[in-house]
Amino acid sequence: MKTLFTSVMIAGSTALTTLPLAPTIAQAQATQNQNAIWIQIEAHPSLREAKERVRGYAGQIDGVNGFRVGGNWYAIVLGPYTQAAADLQLRNLRRQGVIPSDSFLVRSRDLRQQFWPVGLSATSQTPPASLPTPDTAPTTEATAPATPALPSTLPDETKREAQVSEQRLTRDERMDLQRALQFAGFYSSGIDGAFGRGTRRSMAAWQEARGYEPTGILTTRQRAAVMAERQTVLDSIGLADHEDKEAGISISLPKAVVDFDRYEAPFAHFKTRDGSAAKVVLISQSGNQDTLFGLYDILQTLEIVPEDGPRKRKDREFTLQGENAEIISHTYAKLVDGSVKGFTLVWPKGDEKRRQLVLNEMLQSFRSLGETALADNAGLEAAVQDIDLLSGLEIRRADTSRSGFFVDQTGMIVTTADAVAGCRRISVDDAYDATVLAQDAAAGLALLKPESAQAPQAVAAFLTSQPRLGSDIAVAGYSYEGRLGSPSTSFGTLSDLAGLNGQPHLNRLAVRTLPGDTGGPVLDAGGAVMGMLLPRDDSTGRSLPEDVQFALDAGSVAEFLAANGVTPQATDALASMDPVDISALASDMTVLVSCWK
Repeated sequence: MKTLFTSVMIAGSTALTTLPLAPTIAQAQATQNQNAIWIQIEAHPSLREAKERVRGYAGQIDGVNGFRVGGNWYAIVLGPYTQAAADLQLRNLRRQGVIPSDSFLVRSRDLRQQFWPVGLSATSQTPPASLPTPDTAPTTEATAPATPALPSTLPDETKREAQVSEQRLTRDERMDLQRALQFAGFYSSGIDGAFGRGTRRSMAAWQEARGYEPTGILTTRQRAAVMAERQTVLDSIGLADHEDKEAGISISLPKAVVDFDRYEAPFAHFKTRDGSAAKVVLISQSGNQDTLFGLYDILQTLEIVPEDGPRKRKDREFTLQGENAEIISHTYAKLVDGSVKGFTLVWPKGDEKRRQLVLNEMLQSFRSLGETALADNAGLEAAVQDIDLLSGLEIRRADTSRSGFFVDQTGMIVTTADAVAGCRRISVDDAYDATVLAQDAAAGLALLKPESAQAPQAVAAFLTSQPRLGSDIAVAGYSYEGRLGSPSTSFGTLSDLAGLNGQPHLNRLAVRTLPGDTGGPVLDAGGAVMGMLLPRDDSTGRSLPEDVQFALDAGSVAEFLAANGVTPQATDALASMDPVDISALASDMTVLVSCWK
């Protein structure tokens, strides 16, 4: 028996999926089989409308037939199949979106006169014993027409009959129906199993959206269709109960999507199974409210909790939500049984229905198993040690980090223009944010204003007299871009009072620095600020010795500040300080300026 395959374009996707379909027209002369199974995908009260729809389906799927059925309705069906093949085909086609989600199975004896294909009696076809696999069948490519509209399906019960069958539902079944309506986007009230006005309105809205009469009472077939929509997604997620006796947590997890990976206190890690960004982290740590609040702060520094999203902290629990272009993250934790327990769900962006279903199940099922919590050293022996990781989770880092320094008692900061170019957000010392108040691109300067009041321990005092050639200098900066908790001080000498091309506003220094130092203050031997370290200019194509650096002189920086409303402190002293004291002074005035793009 020859079986055709056709490549069907799934709506909204460029991917072609090869689908095993029904027998060819040549099989119409086969032995009659009134018990053959068909997949009914639509039904219409008008023959004209049914013919229009069946032509659309026939253009994309082989084996499409049209029959008159009871009540002067005209059904569009696929088949025939054996029972097993029909069950498999129905699930596959629903899951891939080729047929409406409320399609169902009928037998040949339920079908009457055939109207499509013209002149063919398809009810006499013998169903294939099984569906062949795409590996052994030829394929042809065809461009699919627009996705079929949602169906107007043959009603299977009167309103009164639907009421009677609905009354037989258990409370759990009624709650499941509410969950299915909620998943479909029609119900937003509580899941209580009570079919009040809200539930009735949601049922009517679902019926209207699917082309049924909006009675507000679902028939048995309609209830099955609602449940099938949700069940298809549930099957792809594989939600199952999970008890972690080490962490003392019981929760439902999407086990078709994630697998347990490892413990790394205070977390239990679950990694993705399908290569997506999906991830689950269980949180379990002995402690008190201080522990809870500490985790609240720490988790917000991790990559799995994007910055954009609401945060809410109460006395005994907190919620963190965050999203970026790739993921959506939801964290919930609470103080229970003398421990902090909770979870983080990370899900790929653009898969909101599945994510919401998983999140709801996790929130509803989450519970503590008592006082047991993950041991403080759980998994630490085998853990990968990395400064960018916190218990196996990546710490969020700024795109670039440079240096700056305080120029007045309100906390105004001067840094290089390059340090803040193109930043979505600017943070200072990883403690507070700042905004750009003024810039001078030609001079390479930027003035930052903190978004909260600050009280600097030290403020730059700019040298007004000319420094001596060959004198000692010190450069303060975050050489390693914040990996060390405080700035470093590099010592060198003043080589020239001008740039290599005679620029009078530059000072040439003999000192070794790193990119993170740029924007930091250059101090003389007495602690006066004689300039700001500039980034190296590699645009000329010339490679200078590593110890050749340039600083914008104190006069240029002070002039920029005065022009933008900041009165800089000044000094003409050429005193001398101990290098240790210079390092302490420089450290107090120098800040880490981080750019988040």
